[in-house]
Amino acid sequence: MTARKRTDRKAPQSGGHEMTISCFALDSIARMPMVLLKDDGEHHTLPIWLSSMEAVAIAAELINRDALAESGGEDLMTGLLGRLQLEVRRIAIEGINGSLFDSCIYFSGNDGEIRVKVRPCDAVVMALKHSLPIHVADEVLDRASMLDMDDNEEFGDDAGARFIDLLESLDPKDMGKYPM
Repeated sequence: MTARKRTDRKAPQSGGHEMTISCFALDSIARMPMVLLKDDGEHHTLPIWLSSMEAVAIAAELINRDALAESGGEDLMTGLLGRLQLEVRRIAIEGINGSLFDSCIYFSGNDGEIRVKVRPCDAVVMALKHSLPIHVADEVLDRASMLDMDDNEEFGDDAGARFIDLLESLDPKDMGKYPM
């Protein structure tokens, strides 16, 4: 965790794209849970594949969000941030290391800004909890769009292009019970 003093109250901007959680679904090809991020114009789509434990954490947040809305209460993290006088300012996926995304949450408080590296799953949960977009760096979108099919013999030459076309054309209404 690193902290740095800030003079302005505006969240830092990057050269990336502001994306929102389009849907939470089961990838029928990889047979894994996933979250799809899309920008406003739906020009960019970023799939984030999840382990079953990460999917449970996101599903629990969705259920908890509905329960808290009905009860008017707040969860532990929201209460803790309030007591510490911290505000979630920005959620970002800033890099990609191999097949893992480098995600951060930026908090602001009396002592300036605090940047905390988190798992992509935690970034998604925090975006849901605070109804914030996720800022994705250009480098991440560029590198994530390059699929290496050489290691997998079951894909043909055009499978990568077909898969990208599938991701770009997904509609949250087609995802079944859990669109966001």
